[in-house]
Amino acid sequence: MHRFRFSCLIGLLSFSSWSCQKSNHQSESTTERPNIIFIMTDDHAYQAIGAYGSNLMETPNIDRLAEEGMLFDQAFVSNSICSPSRAVALTGKFSHLNGVRDNLDVFDSTQVTFPKLLQQVGYQTAIVGKWHLKSEPTGFDYWKVLPDQGHYYDPVFRTPDGIVQEEGYITDITTDLAISYLDSIREESSPFLLMYHHKAPHRQWWPSMEDLGAYMDTEIPSPATLFDSYVNRGTAAKEAEMRISEHMGLSMDNKIHPDVLQQMNLDEFMAWYESSYLERYKRLDAAEKAKWDAVYGSINVDFEENTPEGQDLTYWKYQRYMQDYLGSLKSVDRNIGRLLDYLDEQRLTDNTLVIYTSDQGFYLGEHGWFDKRFMYEPSFRTPLIMRYPPWIAAGGVNRDLVQNIDFAPTLLQIAGAEVPADMQGKSLLPLFETTKPEWRDALYYHYYEYPGIHMVKRHYGVRTDRYKLIHFYYDVDEWELYDLEKDPDELNNLYGQQGYEVIQANLHERLTQLRIQYQDTSDIQNQLWIEQDIERLKALGWY
Repeated sequence: MHRFRFSCLIGLLSFSSWSCQKSNHQSESTTERPNIIFIMTDDHAYQAIGAYGSNLMETPNIDRLAEEGMLFDQAFVSNSICSPSRAVALTGKFSHLNGVRDNLDVFDSTQVTFPKLLQQVGYQTAIVGKWHLKSEPTGFDYWKVLPDQGHYYDPVFRTPDGIVQEEGYITDITTDLAISYLDSIREESSPFLLMYHHKAPHRQWWPSMEDLGAYMDTEIPSPATLFDSYVNRGTAAKEAEMRISEHMGLSMDNKIHPDVLQQMNLDEFMAWYESSYLERYKRLDAAEKAKWDAVYGSINVDFEENTPEGQDLTYWKYQRYMQDYLGSLKSVDRNIGRLLDYLDEQRLTDNTLVIYTSDQGFYLGEHGWFDKRFMYEPSFRTPLIMRYPPWIAAGGVNRDLVQNIDFAPTLLQIAGAEVPADMQGKSLLPLFETTKPEWRDALYYHYYEYPGIHMVKRHYGVRTDRYKLIHFYYDVDEWELYDLEKDPDELNNLYGQQGYEVIQANLHERLTQLRIQYQDTSDIQNQLWIEQDIERLKALGWY
């Protein structure tokens, strides 16, 4: 307890010293508490951001944030799946404490969140776009959110007054809502928090009409592990149902029309893939269908006439997947540019903290996969960029181990609000300084959604700067150990191998310490959750 009080005192003193600093960019308005814009995309892999060294696409507007702010090169999530990640960001607590362990759980909106605490210190709060927490948003003066996953075209939104239908493309609409809030809804006398959350680039990756053919003539570089055979690893990697070769839908994901598949006598991995594609296609108006058919019609014809097989089919599916994934991101980057331009035009840039992140990472063909969930690097790691000219030097790169449990404490401290003692993250403000403080040496992770879609087994683990230890449990009892320096692609499980005895023992000890620190130690509670989950999944026909 004394250590915690001391750290809080140091944090408050540090906050006070930062508040007195002024950079050459600072105007008189920046002596006030900063505005906050929290941008979150869905499933945006760091591998598809120019500032992170992407060879897949250019993202000039997201890169601008990195050039004018700080890029966090070792940012991670605590549970790589949509709803849990959002609950962690709001509460600063791991999934087992905030109650959202998987996408079936309903967020208890009565619990303490950072937007509620910002309201208490005078902030106006708003959220537009994706919410995906099932319960009604609380802690927001204004909200207009998508029900569940939402649609790319002509989406409906939930509001306090009911459901509202909008026409157009989701990424454009979400940005329109954000700018409208800033321009005419908020009161200029108070600082604001705007959570500007995009649906894109979530599956099924439907680009805007403007970007339909953006990557169709481009051969996308493929990862070295696209044809991974999963040797030297346990059951989990082999049994996960997220392989591009087998589990990606030709209709829903690759945009081959179900009529074509029927003519070719091709069956989908899941029967609902075809109806899912048709449901989305029917949302297009006549003009949009004409544009869509002009682009995808030739792809359908070519697929029917020159059907690839074996690894050629996997490579073809990868190319189709990436063309649409990157196409949907092109609109995200363009729209973020719209918002940044608005901040410049309204002289809000200097006094607005802008955060860019995703709810988790994503597999862009690594290990032959799409989707997320695993504690392996592509889905565990997430992009994180922060820009605030008065405190953050332009072009900075931070390589400390940071996590999405840190978002809430960071935003509370930068706003001058008290950080609750039960929040489990740490404020990132000290990392803005050139003199680095002592920081965490390890991260904790826990994934729960099994059995379920994609069938990634439950697991928890610890990651240090160099090593990673993972325990897969529930219907298996398997451990994996990776040396990330020698094996960055995590292909060679070292658990139990000679020469790693001391490292393995130390990681086990560190994992136990983290489970105690984060209060994730109740085997009785875990067994109760398992029993409840089986009943839920039986009702859904998944078990």
